[in-house]
Amino acid sequence: MLSLHTNIASLNTQSALSSTQSGLTTSMTRLGTGYRINSAMDDAAGLQIATRLDAQSRGMTVAMQNTQNAKSMLQTAEGALNETSNILLRMKDLATQAADATASTADQTAMQAEYDQLGVELNNIMKNTSFGGQALLGGSGTGTGTAAGKFGASVNFQIGAATAETMAYDGSTDLNAVDTKLSAATSTYTAGNVTTAGTEISTASAANGSIQKLSDAIDAVSTLRSSFGAASNRLDHVYNNLSNEVTNTKQAQSRIMDVDYATESANMTQHQMLMQAGTAMLKQSGSMNSMVMSLLQ
Repeated sequence: MLSLHTNIASLNTQSALSSTQSGLTTSMTRLGTGYRINSAMDDAAGLQIATRLDAQSRGMTVAMQNTQNAKSMLQTAEGALNETSNILLRMKDLATQAADATASTADQTAMQAEYDQLGVELNNIMKNTSFGGQALLGGSGTGTGTAAGKFGASVNFQIGAATAETMAYDGSTDLNAVDTKLSAATSTYTAGNVTTAGTEISTASAANGSIQKLSDAIDAVSTLRSSFGAASNRLDHVYNNLSNEVTNTKQAQSRIMDVDYATESANMTQHQMLMQAGTAMLKQSGSMNSMVMSLLQ
């Protein structure tokens, strides 16, 4: 129907142009930002899912850092115990040598002097081994049988993005056993210095008795080192699992949030062509009124 008051063709074309313009703007925004979802109106449900996945992946990334830090802390403590073992082995060598009948009193005195100094160093290692400013082993409780360092009580490592994803480690019993055995093996360990010479290996009889005490101390240190090693190995597997989870979570988030450039480029081209065609037809629709006037001539 030809009408002067209503240009149906023009109205239809304008409506189509408005829709095409909206689609073109969306395509250009997506191509410009690289995201398929740039506001909640683009995909409300998808945005909610992607945000939850993002929170999970970020939490797991931090948890991966936590596991590495925890492993480093355990390795620091285990490294200190490695040197403790070396010292105890040397002390046991001295005790074994001093217990022999071929060792003279002067020899035993010299060996006792070294033995005492090694005991002081054991005190230093147990008291001052730290990580990030925190004493790890005996701390201020060195020589009391109640370790006051970080591992003197149970510790919790946050190994995931959720509240329940924690790893509890308790080496306090083994650590206290080490402290007790070291105190029994040498008096200078408890004192922390040499004020008077000890008597642990000053005679053959005393040296013979110290051999078993040192063996017990070595066993206690080995037990604690084994505990640290087991926890470190678990943290290795925790890290690997978190790495796998982060990778797959980010892939899922990407499929929801990221734009497919091939598809969106094709959409933009389509919208541009429709805009050009619609603009041309809108211009042509303006000639409909002149057709009405030609009928009145």
